[in-house]
This record gives sequence, C-alpha cells and structure tokens, in this order.
Amino acid sequence: MPSESEPRMLYTAPQQDKEGSETLEGSNFAKDSNLSSHPHEFPEGGLAAWMTTFGAFLIQLCGFGYTNSFGVYQDFYTQHYLTNETSSAISWIGSLNTFLVTAVGLISGSLYDRGYFYHLVIAGSLLQSFSLFMLSLSKPDQYYQIFLAQGVGMGIALGLMYVPSLAVVSHYFRRRRTLAMTFVASGSSLGAVIHPIMLNNLLNGRLGFGNGVRASAGFVSVLLLIACLCMRTRLDPPMTSVNYIVAAKKCIRDAPFIFAIAGGFFFQTGLYYPLFFIQLDSIRHGLSVTFSFYSLVILNVSNCVARVTSGFIAAFTGVPNLIIVATISGGVLILGMIGLNSLASVVVLGVMYGYCAGLYIAMVGPLVATLTPDLSELGARMSICFFLGGFGGLIGTPISGALLTSNYTWWIPAVFSGAASMTGGMMYMIMRFIFVRRQVNQGKA
Repeated sequence: MPSESEPRMLYTAPQQDKEGSETLEGSNFAKDSNLSSHPHEFPEGGLAAWMTTFGAFLIQLCGFGYTNSFGVYQDFYTQHYLTNETSSAISWIGSLNTFLVTAVGLISGSLYDRGYFYHLVIAGSLLQSFSLFMLSLSKPDQYYQIFLAQGVGMGIALGLMYVPSLAVVSHYFRRRRTLAMTFVASGSSLGAVIHPIMLNNLLNGRLGFGNGVRASAGFVSVLLLIACLCMRTRLDPPMTSVNYIVAAKKCIRDAPFIFAIAGGFFFQTGLYYPLFFIQLDSIRHGLSVTFSFYSLVILNVSNCVARVTSGFIAAFTGVPNLIIVATISGGVLILGMIGLNSLASVVVLGVMYGYCAGLYIAMVGPLVATLTPDLSELGARMSICFFLGGFGGLIGTPISGALLTSNYTWWIPAVFSGAASMTGGMMYMIMRFIFVRRQVNQGKA
C-alpha cells in the first residue's frame, strides 16, 4: 500500500503549456523562487483543475479503495465460494492485485512521461470494468478464473491508472498541491469504507455472488466513466525524462535509502494481514456476523482519519520519527490480534491498527522525498522504493494464510506478521540513525 502515498513528483524540463506559456513543473528547490514569482503558471484552482482532481479522487475510490476491500472476498471465498482452496491460495489473489499496482506503475509512469495519459486511464478503466464483469461469471471452486480476473486483470488495470491519475493533478497546482493531493488520496480511504459495506450486503444477500459482483462492477464502471470525462491534461509531455537505471545505481550507494526499502519490505510483509483476515477472524471467533461485516469498515475509517491528520503530526515529530512510531506500534498491534476474541477487542484493534497503518501509508512518500538529495530523481526513487517494498505485500498474506492452516490456528500468522512488521520498524530506526549522522557530518563540513 505505499503506492497509495504521496504521488510521484516528476522532474521535467521547461516546457510550453497548451496555451503557449512557458511552465516549469518539477521539484528542483533551486528554482523554487523563480516558480513562485510566476504563480500564474499554475491555475491553483478553476473548473478544469477541480474537475481533474475530482476525477483522480474517483479513480482512487475505485482503485485502491476496492483493493483494500479484499478482506470481504477473502472471507466469502474461504467460507463459501472456494472451499477447496487454502487461505494461502486465496490470499495470493489479493496480494498479486496489490503488487501489480506498483509493478505496472513503473511502466505506466514512464508512458505518462511520454504523453500517454488518456490512453492509460481509458485502457485501465475499460480493463477494470471488464475484469469485474468476468469475475462475476466465475464459477464456484474455479480458482484460476477468479485469480485471472481479480488478481491479474484488476491488478494490471489499477497499475495503468494509479500513477497517471495522481501525477496529472500537479498540472494545475503548486502552492495548493498538498490540499489537492490530500483530497485525491482520501478517495482510496472512502472507497475502502463504501465497498466493504456494499460487497458484504451484495455477496451475502439475496443477489448472491454473480449478480452481486455485477452490481458492484456497474457502480465502479459508472464512476470510472465520470472520472475519464472529468480529467484533462494541461501541460505538454516533458522533453526529457529521468533515467531510471542511473537513478537505481545511485540508490545502491545510498545507505539510508537501502534501509528504507528494507523497512518497507518487512513492514508490508505484515501490513495486509489485518486487512485481509480481520473479518474472517471475527466470524471464526464466534462474533456476530453482522458486526464482523463492519470490522473492516472500522479499520478503514480509522485509516482515513490517520491520513488526514498525518501531516499535522509530522510537522511536530518529523517524518522519519513518525514512520518509526507507526511501524513499531503497528507490529505490536498485529501481535495483539492473538487475543482477538470479543467485540471490544475487534473495535480497539481495528481503530488503533487502522490509524497506525494510515500514518505509515501517508508518510512513505514524504520519507522518500526527505531521503532524496536530488529532487529531479524523486519520481524514479519513489517507483523503485514502492516496487521493491511491494514484494513484501506480495508474499506476506500468502505466508500468513499457509501458517493459518485449515484448522485456523490464529496465533501463528499473527506472530509472523507482527514480527515482520516490527523488523521493518527496526530497519527504519537504523535508516534514521545513518541519515541523521550524515546530516550532522555534512553540517560540520
């Protein structure tokens, strides 16, 4: 889920916008004063700007908002639709979906730099709608059909749309960019609240799986159509783009950045365990089915609050310190899921873990920016960090599912996921130590 955090801030050379005025879009601090002296270069509002922002918001709602609702499918598949498959096998569907967002993002980001925004967003929207309708045609115990439609198809679709939908907002905002990006990022959190409520009532209600997924697909398709109609680019494609190979070679020699990647990998190994399993865990512990359906909603509402408030907290604590607290606390709370056996425990763990996870997701992007000495490479560094860290999310929940076994031995995957997350927190602590020492040495020099 780090890819949900702050968007890529791509460096571009001076270029002409579509109305002929020269525009500098990028993150080079050396040119900040020049940019600020020409505020007219960024509209900072207006109908086109906010319509584009609203379209990006809808894509996040239908994208990561839907992906973060996989816990509903995990529960339904395990108990009703894929009863012949293990929890580990079912988890691969959701984890591959999440991983492909960051993996395909490497390609879509590069294509976006070359001016293929509309192609990417339209193709991604069509593929997501098609994949959801194909998912509705999947038959019970036909694992490969669901894996291809939901794991592969939807993962590629979201990967095509994610980076372009975030990056295009920067065409219209510079001074108010944080406000616009916060609004866009809240789309995924709102989607993670809406979709679980809808899916639980559709899949477990009168409509059943096929018609329920088709209803969900129709809802998502309408929102994606509105998003495509709303979003417009303003600037021409950059004349030059960052060389990812050169940026990757520099990253290898950057110790704090390497530990940040390691921290992301380990923390994401445990990050998705509560998101995928809290609903099933609640039901298996004999809690009310109706309440259990809202356990994931409780977690995601807290996640949303954390994203909104994270910027205010980071202003006092600093980004590295906040991400250390979030990851260590998150690991401890995952270990606390061993004791999940009552309504109160689900509420407390859901609220607290959702908040810690939201802080982490919100801070990954700013952390990479903090560790990047040359901000013209920020987009490339974010892509590399998200891609490599995403492997933790890819393998984490399938391993947890295998440790869970068909006997539902809940403490083993909780220990594994909690230990992995706390290891990630320790990597971030080492990262901070090296980074601060380097800053002190540079100050003395």
